Amino acid sequence: MADTETASGGDAGAGESDGKLKRAIGPGLLLLFIVGDVLGTGIYALTGKVSEEVGGIAWLPFLVAFIVATMTAFSYLELVTKYPKAAGAALYTHKAFGIHFVTFLVAFAVMSSGLTSSSTAARAFAENLSTGFALDLGGFWITVIGLAFVGAIALINMRGVSESVVVNAVFTCIELTGLIIILVIGAMVLGAGEADVGRAFDFESSDGGIFWPVVAATTLAFFAMVGFEDSVNMAEETKNPSRTFPVMLLTGLVIAAILYVLVSIVAVAIVPVEELAEGDTPLLKVVSAGAPGFPSWVFGLITMIAVGNSALINLLMASRLVYGMAEENVLPSVLSRVDSKRKTPTVAIVFTTLLAAGLITFVGAVPQLGGTTALLLLGVFTVVNVAVLVLRRDKVDHDHFKSPTIVSVGGAITCAFLVGPWTGRDPAQYAIAAVLIGIGIVLWFATRIWMKRNDEEVA
Repeated sequence: MADTETASGGDAGAGESDGKLKRAIGPGLLLLFIVGDVLGTGIYALTGKVSEEVGGIAWLPFLVAFIVATMTAFSYLELVTKYPKAAGAALYTHKAFGIHFVTFLVAFAVMSSGLTSSSTAARAFAENLSTGFALDLGGFWITVIGLAFVGAIALINMRGVSESVVVNAVFTCIELTGLIIILVIGAMVLGAGEADVGRAFDFESSDGGIFWPVVAATTLAFFAMVGFEDSVNMAEETKNPSRTFPVMLLTGLVIAAILYVLVSIVAVAIVPVEELAEGDTPLLKVVSAGAPGFPSWVFGLITMIAVGNSALINLLMASRLVYGMAEENVLPSVLSRVDSKRKTPTVAIVFTTLLAAGLITFVGAVPQLGGTTALLLLGVFTVVNVAVLVLRRDKVDHDHFKSPTIVSVGGAITCAFLVGPWTGRDPAQYAIAAVLIGIGIVLWFATRIWMKRNDEEVA
């Protein structure tokens, strides 16, 4: 099992008050933040697409994704308790390898994953608005609503709205309510003998093999398990992070995994796989089929809040990452401009919003956007799992969690494996990721050339 490691002369309380931020987050609020960040767009929008890959055993890819995510979470726990700073994967990469360009690639990949995740949520928001309120909108209007949605988030972002953990807790409760409604409906339908739970254990494949279809489905299901890595950015505001984070992060992942497995079993038991896989509102179909009298607009609204919260969190994160990289002279300095009155990074917000709008307009499909998010983060997680092993040589003077070496090695291998084209991943996801990272690399080189020409210090 994992243990706690103390360097000689260490102090268990070290690092508890070194930062500039107030440590106001206790275990309960941290758990709600983690659960709220993991729950959301993935289970609400991609359950049907996962079942399309593996049939009735849609719960299995979610379970595999949970195992892979948990191995990586162990590495994050060692690093966040060792370095309780709000910088995440970029900080760990810089400390482990000290190569500026590699650190930049990791940071920009995290930013890009925020954009693809937000775009996924925007499309899911529009789809649920159309279905939940019986508007029957076409593809053009779905795109328009998605664009209007990210535009509204940009305006909120520019006004300087700061998402507190208390507000996040409220949204988390709404997201949980939606999943509990699904489970209650499932219990009622199953109790009445009107659902076929046996479908949840059916598997069909043209070649009879189960391994590769499950792998392909896991590349999508993994999108539902991401979000836990964002919690490391709350380290400087968490009380006693070295002791609080391990229990709360692992508990949050377990809660999410249990909900995902149960919800996917209920969904398949109530709605046939071929119907569940159509469109981007699978859980709305479960509500309509299992409880016809339940107002579809109510569940549609819950879903919209759940995916809307995901989009807001991710666009806030993406714009701040761009701003931070511009502040460090990694990206053009214009991206670090701040509104004089509201003190918000307006140019960074506009930049990230335009990229998200481009993804909604030219990519659009929820599975492609969600799959690209998972692809980018699997690459980042591979680096983090290696970084934790490299940083074993770096000793700190306070207690911290230690991931079992075999777990971190397993995390690196499985994440790297799920990145590869042999998984059956849609080639479009690689193209989307390449375009986003390519934009970042162009900006990085342009910044260095500009600064050298003007005799400025190059980061």
